[in-house]
Amino acid sequence: MSSTTNPPTHHTSTIGAIGAPSRRNTELALLVFAVVIPVFAYANVGLAIDGKVPAGLLAYGLGLALLAGVAHLVVRKFAPYADPLLLPLATLLNGLGLVAIWRLDQSKLLQQIHVAGGKATNQLLYTAMGIALFVAVLILLKDHRTLQRYTYISMATALVLLLLPLVPGLGADVYGAKIWISVGSFTIQPGEFAKIVLAVFFAGYLMVKRDALALASRRFMGMYLPRGRDLGPILVVWAISILILVFETDLGTSLLFFGMFVIMLYVATERTSWIVFGLLMSAVGAVGVASFEPHIQVRVQAWLDPMHEYVLSRTPGVTGVHSDQLQQALWAFGSGGTLGTGWGQGHSELIRFAANSDFIFATFGEELGLAGVMAILLVYGLIAERGIRTALAARDPFGKLLAVGLSGGFALQVFVVAGGVMGLIPLTGMTMPFLAYGGSSVIANWALIGILIRISDTARRPAPAPAANPDAEMTQVVRPS
Repeated sequence: MSSTTNPPTHHTSTIGAIGAPSRRNTELALLVFAVVIPVFAYANVGLAIDGKVPAGLLAYGLGLALLAGVAHLVVRKFAPYADPLLLPLATLLNGLGLVAIWRLDQSKLLQQIHVAGGKATNQLLYTAMGIALFVAVLILLKDHRTLQRYTYISMATALVLLLLPLVPGLGADVYGAKIWISVGSFTIQPGEFAKIVLAVFFAGYLMVKRDALALASRRFMGMYLPRGRDLGPILVVWAISILILVFETDLGTSLLFFGMFVIMLYVATERTSWIVFGLLMSAVGAVGVASFEPHIQVRVQAWLDPMHEYVLSRTPGVTGVHSDQLQQALWAFGSGGTLGTGWGQGHSELIRFAANSDFIFATFGEELGLAGVMAILLVYGLIAERGIRTALAARDPFGKLLAVGLSGGFALQVFVVAGGVMGLIPLTGMTMPFLAYGGSSVIANWALIGILIRISDTARRPAPAPAANPDAEMTQVVRPS
């Protein structure tokens, strides 16, 4: 009596093939909600302001739906195994940001001082450019590991981007910060793109050096202290971030730059001591620069006593730079209460010059209240969580570090902007991702989402089944009858 033993069967590819359409169908259903919610918000703003549905509602809805649909089709084609939540969450935030910007466009006060008017149309154009870059990332970047080849090129590119605002004739000073460059009639904020390029450099560098950086020479107060020669990288990054803060008076980019590096350093080495050193060095650097930099001092003073700055800004004959924006933002949050005043029924335009950019979060706080603010922060938290989940699922150390760096930098930017507007920390001058007006921010963050989706697709793509062994198939085991 004889029998034939068959090689083991592999079901991984079959499961993956079933899972990919399911993910994309989930993404499509969520995208529908991500488009419908801003459309209803747009209609609510028009009804509150003019008592009728806005004339541009159909064009806005179709435009947002078309952009989201194109992004979905590209993800379905080129990243079928990617996380199904990242694209809908980013679309929802971008759509709500367009609504808030259009709502501020209707403010007669902002129109009088030439701050509002047509900004929503520009932002929709910037969104289209961001989606185009998102599509290009997914089509051209077939494997995120190819970015590792450009580790040191990324470092050089990031330094060039950060130094561009200091070039005479190219850099532009906006509200005391030298973080912009002027190209014709357009202004670009290179730091928004530098954060992505820096994440690539940090991931490639730390992947190679993590073993040396994880070594400890002594133990002090329960912490493993790194060796003196291994402190070199963090000292260099700290020095560069301080130089950015000094020469560009850009507290936001400096904090983001150094904070992202410390987060990635901790993940690479698993040493708590790096976090402690990072926090201490950040505090020392910020206090040191604030002691002699007037622009930073103004922001610290406004944070410590916003009401005093408000009074000085409105007192005739008082010299110096004084701002009432933070106090106006705090009043906006207080007016919103728990449930808010309702779309289009607040007065956040009193913040004036930065109402639709740095302080746009105050508009949501006033008109949607605490409940709306918490919902928006939850959406941001979900994006960061899906990024960390992608890092955990990644099969290669470079992908893990890159996903952690991008999602950690994204979360850090949300924290410093929201914390600054709500008075928890000094204002940094950064913009809320996807919500605030600005082409550089929305385009760069769509590229960030595209890279996370590419890493997610690679991490979740089923491994190919091993080739069958023809010798095993021909082998017969004969047993005596």
